[in-house]
Amino acid sequence: MDTKEKPGKESYDQWHDDPSNWRGGIFYYNKKDKRLFPPKRLRSFGWTVNFANPYSFLTLLVIIILILAIVIYGK
Repeated sequence: MDTKEKPGKESYDQWHDDPSNWRGGIFYYNKKDKRLFPPKRLRSFGWTVNFANPYSFLTLLVIIILILAIVIYGK
């Protein structure tokens, strides 16, 4: 697969089903997958974070800051 070519559904499904991409069975870590929020192992339960993507930590930090701001300043 060319690095500029977007992976297809088959690639996403293979990565998702590969146990080596799940750390501790719950944390998704796949450097090939550029998505920030891939589906969880049980797909009907929403999304998880791809911890191999460097932007995932930034995104989580922003979400945590927003939640804290709402809790602290929303009173």
